[in-house]
Amino acid sequence: MENLIFGRNSVIEAIKAGRSINKIYLLDGGDNSIKKIFALAKENKIVVEFVSRAKLDKICTEKNHQGVVAQAAAVQYSTLEEILNFVAEKNQQPFLILLDELEDPHNFGAILRTADAVGVHGVIIPKRRSVQLNSTVAKISVGAVEYVKVAQVTNVAETLKKLRELDLKIVGSDISAEKNFTESDLTGGIVLIIGNEGKGMRRLTRENCDLLVKIPMCGKINSLNASVAGAVLMYEIFRQRNL
Repeated sequence: MENLIFGRNSVIEAIKAGRSINKIYLLDGGDNSIKKIFALAKENKIVVEFVSRAKLDKICTEKNHQGVVAQAAAVQYSTLEEILNFVAEKNQQPFLILLDELEDPHNFGAILRTADAVGVHGVIIPKRRSVQLNSTVAKISVGAVEYVKVAQVTNVAETLKKLRELDLKIVGSDISAEKNFTESDLTGGIVLIIGNEGKGMRRLTRENCDLLVKIPMCGKINSLNASVAGAVLMYEIFRQRNL
């Protein structure tokens, strides 16, 4: 695991400096200073996991980690507000991607690469139960991670409701949808949802969609890799936006 910050003071200063941190691992049963770091992380809405010393030693080969190891993001996260302001400055219709509990960093990196190619303004990911920005994502994206803004959100359903209130169309992919993606209106402000590799979109996420589309297939396998399906749909949105 790369992009690690270890040691109590180093992690505290990283939090105070506003560094993008995916997760903090704390020694289970630690002393008061460990509890203070937990409180600071909670205040800053950073995911914390209490683990054994053996697991900390495995995560961080440096034995002087002092019971605290933070996994930092490969690049700085944006906020959803920053992404929306960025779109407003460009005077364009928003084109956003929401990853619903995607797990594979290779898929995430490939999605970012395509997102950069088609002019996506930003990608939204959940803070929990989702792949985060790490060195593997950065490598697979071939530099796109430096150009496509990524925001973390605590509640996906509430985020989708907020975006709908801004007149964005929420679009999900589902094999049971009535319309093929090429037969659907994918113009205007849009949020494209790419679901989990195995389970697809969660039920609550699906219920928050304004439009479900399907990618037709004639083979014996009834699904595509998440990044491939995402690329197909992103390019159709790109095509319709540029007619």
